[in-house]
Amino acid sequence: MRASVGDRLLVHGRIVGQHDRVAEVIEVLGPDGGPPYRVRFEDGHETVMSPGPDTVVRHEHEATG
Repeated sequence: MRASVGDRLLVHGRIVGQHDRVAEVIEVLGPDGGPPYRVRFEDGHETVMSPGPDTVVRHEHEATG
């Protein structure tokens, strides 16, 4: 997995009824765009995460066209 600052991580819910969550990458801590990432979720919560297989990267350039 590779991401850059400004990319969004879509974290799929793992159990029935759990909604997907979106986090913006605000800092890349791993080498060459790899995890871990410092992220900010839509509710303002910030954390450091190493995304698992339930996460998809939405690159910034994909969102803007």
